[in-house]
Amino acid sequence: MTTSWIITTTSQVSALVDTARQIGGAVKIVAVGALVPSVGEETIHVAIDPGTPLEASAPAVAGIVEAGPGDVVLVADRPADRVIAGAVAAHLCAPVLTNLIGHDDGVFTVSRFGGIAEEELTAPGPVVIVTAGGADLAEEAAGTVTSVNLQETHAARIMGEKTQPGAPADLSAAKRIVSAGRGFKEESELQLARDLAGALGAELACSRPLAEGVGWMPKDRYVGVSGAHVSPDLYVAVGISGQIQHVAGMSGSHTVVAINSDGEAPIFAEADYGIVGDLADVLPALTMALR
Repeated sequence: MTTSWIITTTSQVSALVDTARQIGGAVKIVAVGALVPSVGEETIHVAIDPGTPLEASAPAVAGIVEAGPGDVVLVADRPADRVIAGAVAAHLCAPVLTNLIGHDDGVFTVSRFGGIAEEELTAPGPVVIVTAGGADLAEEAAGTVTSVNLQETHAARIMGEKTQPGAPADLSAAKRIVSAGRGFKEESELQLARDLAGALGAELACSRPLAEGVGWMPKDRYVGVSGAHVSPDLYVAVGISGQIQHVAGMSGSHTVVAINSDGEAPIFAEADYGIVGDLADVLPALTMALR
C-alpha cells in the first residue's frame, strides 16, 4: 500500500493533505518545529531549539522518513521545507518533482518549460514532490502522535534576522487574487490595486518585474514560472501584458479578469472577462461598485 509522507515546518498543510488523499493509501506527517493536528496513521512532531534554524533538522528528518518503493514524500514549497526536501531526497536516492499538475496510479504529470509542455514520469522507488502547502489544517482526530526532540543536536544557530513588514504571503491558498503588473507607472498607484483587493477580500500579488525589477512588492508575492503558482477562484490581472512567464504561474485560475489599456495584450487570450481602459479610471470604479 502506498504511503504519503508529508513534511512541513508550519501548520499550513491542507493542500498537501488533499494531495495525499487523492493519491490514496496511508498518510504520515512529519512536522518540524510546528504543531499539526493528527491526520492519517501517524503524526510525528519534531521539536528543535528555538535558536536553531529549521533547516538544521534536515539530516534527522531524512532519517525519520522511511519511504519505500511506491511511496510519495510531499513537501511544502517554502524555503526551509525545500532544504529538508533535498536532504530527504538524497537519503532516499529519490527524484524531486516540482510543478505537479496530475497523478494517476504511480504516474506523475508535471509542467515543463514555463507551462508550455507536460511530462509524465514514473520512478522505481519513492518520489519527493515539492508543491503548494495550502492553508491551516482543521482539527482532526486520527492516528497516533509521537514526538522527537532534536534540541542540542545541531550546532547551527540563528545569528540575525532580516524581516519584511507583514506576514509572508501564501498565494497558493488564496481564493481571490488581484495581481499588478508594469502597467502601474508609480509605486503609489499600487494603492488602487490594494483598495480593489480589499473590496474583493483578495490577496495582492504582482508580476516579476514589480518584485525583482523595481522592488515595489516582496518576492513572495510575484506570480510566474519562477515564482508562485496559483489556482484561485478569481484572478484579476491588472496592467499585466500576459507573457508566458507570468501565465504559467496563474494558468490554474478558475476565472480570470484582465484589465489593460492595450486591447491587443496577450493576457486577454487567457481571460474569461476583459476590460480595456486606464487602470486609474477602471480600478476606482470597480472598487466603488463592490463596496
